[in-house]
Amino acid sequence: MGKFGNSWQLMKTSLGVLRKDKEIMIFPILSFVACVIILLSFIAGFWFLGVPSMETLSWIWFVAMFLIYFVLFFIVIFFNTAIIACANIRLNGGDPTVSDGLRIASQNIGRILLWALISATVGMILQAIREKGGWIGRIVAGVFGIAWTYVTFFIIPVLIYEKKGIGSSIRRSASLFKQTWGETIIGTIGFGVVFFALALLGLIPIGLGVYLGSTTSIVIGVILAFFYWAIIGVVASATNGIYVAAMYHYATKKQLPAEYDASLIPQTIHGF
Repeated sequence: MGKFGNSWQLMKTSLGVLRKDKEIMIFPILSFVACVIILLSFIAGFWFLGVPSMETLSWIWFVAMFLIYFVLFFIVIFFNTAIIACANIRLNGGDPTVSDGLRIASQNIGRILLWALISATVGMILQAIREKGGWIGRIVAGVFGIAWTYVTFFIIPVLIYEKKGIGSSIRRSASLFKQTWGETIIGTIGFGVVFFALALLGLIPIGLGVYLGSTTSIVIGVILAFFYWAIIGVVASATNGIYVAAMYHYATKKQLPAEYDASLIPQTIHGF
């Protein structure tokens, strides 16, 4: 079986775990709703307070953007922590509930806040490089962003289960990535390709609406596509959390969870 075939099988297995605990999908939904509320709150704040003078606009804009980054990162990390916590319980033979995920995430609120602060800072720096560096800056920011994503792939489970400091957790995550780089890269790219292909199907109702030609049919097509993409996003986010938990289980315990078939794992890491 090829590497993409292995990734496809791993994705199906992760979906199988998700089917056992469908309540895990509530976390991406809550994350999305909370992020939308925060964005609308910031927009409403600028709307009612008015646009500041040009002398203070740059500083206010910088502070506002950083706050938005920080709050959004905090929300996403908090609910990703809940997803990974529930997945870890299931992969260790338990039967998780929504309250379990929220409880574990809440118990690690300090670590999540600190990691959100660092993530927001890195995000702002990368955005500045993209905006100020031209096409070279976009390339540099893109390469560094991808590297940062993979180096910190295991940061959440390390933070909540190993209780290390941020610096030690980043180094530990990088070490675990080195041990599982094959699975991590193949899995994330494989999942991305599959979910992107599934997302393209959302264009069908829009295309049908345009083909029929009426405004009503187009609106209905857009609404159907939106809800379809929302479902795909929720499933993709939950499945990714399960995959992270499974790879952390494998990297730390040197064995796959019972739900996974060892024959599906590429042989790239066995030399480490």
